[in-house]
Amino acid sequence: MTDLLQLTSELVSIPSVSHAEGPLVDHLESELAGLSHLEVTRVGDNLVARTTGANQYRLLLAGHTDTVPVNGNDVARIDGDVLWGVGSTDMKAGLAVMLELARSIKDPTLEVTYVFYAREEVASIHNGLGELFRERPDLMQADAALLGEPTDAEIEAGCQGTMRVEVHLQGQRAHTARPWMGRNAIHRLGAILCALEQWRERRPIIDGCEFREALQAVAVGGGVAGNVVPDAATVTINHRFAPDRNAQQAEDVIRALVEPHLEVGDRFEVVDVASAAAPALGHPILSTLIQRNDLAVSAKLGWTDVARFSDHAIPAANFGPGDSTLAHTADERVTRAPIERCYDALHALLTQGI
Repeated sequence: MTDLLQLTSELVSIPSVSHAEGPLVDHLESELAGLSHLEVTRVGDNLVARTTGANQYRLLLAGHTDTVPVNGNDVARIDGDVLWGVGSTDMKAGLAVMLELARSIKDPTLEVTYVFYAREEVASIHNGLGELFRERPDLMQADAALLGEPTDAEIEAGCQGTMRVEVHLQGQRAHTARPWMGRNAIHRLGAILCALEQWRERRPIIDGCEFREALQAVAVGGGVAGNVVPDAATVTINHRFAPDRNAQQAEDVIRALVEPHLEVGDRFEVVDVASAAAPALGHPILSTLIQRNDLAVSAKLGWTDVARFSDHAIPAANFGPGDSTLAHTADERVTRAPIERCYDALHALLTQGI
């Protein structure tokens, strides 16, 4: 079998910071385009390779090709069974698994679509997976999907939604020597910040997975000058909500918390939202993968592109090698064992069926 750690190193050695994935995609295309068992299509810097047989089910395996900017870790380095380098865990180890499966399994028992997509690490508007769903939905059809985000070869089911809200409070300017002539908008933030601090999280259990919601002030703004009572202040709030709630219900939670402290002239504005995804572990493809390999299962507390599949009624889960807590760090690294565990589990799924 191919040395998957070495293969990951080769992919790490091809720079692919967001918006500059072209050379890596060129390499992947050159590896796959000549294989007779795959239909290969490139859409911009997104690459899709599909089998075209007549099996009952189709599984989509997806991984993003981009990395965050380098931080003194642009050179791949292997020491024993550990590989260091930008993108090693997030998620070129997952790409290596996909690439080797695509090259080596010529007659799978499930139809397979391998999606190598660009620009996951930047704003959602640039996301290559979203681009493919918009421009080539025919290529994205599947019965289930697995996203190769780093989960240390365990299943992280579904994902929580995320919402960002800005609350703008009004005041009245005055000289700080005569503050009674004005109203301090920054001081008004205190009541909202206290309400946020006193909020109690929910921990709903969905499909056997415990989600854990969060509500945090993540930024504050205001102030005019050192001798001026400020007449405006803003607090930015981030809410992570479980998949038993939709975006409107999540917004209602925040509104109920802050609206008792709002007055005429204040503004409540949702500036960003991404929906949650239910675990969907009952699908036979996902349940077979879990049971056959005795995989640990937990809820995905962050947001991932699994939600994009959920939005298109495709059951999906996160499953990939690597430790997510090392992603984006200067000492990002991945070990051999979880890469091989992911490969073995997926190889069995694609060759033994369900």
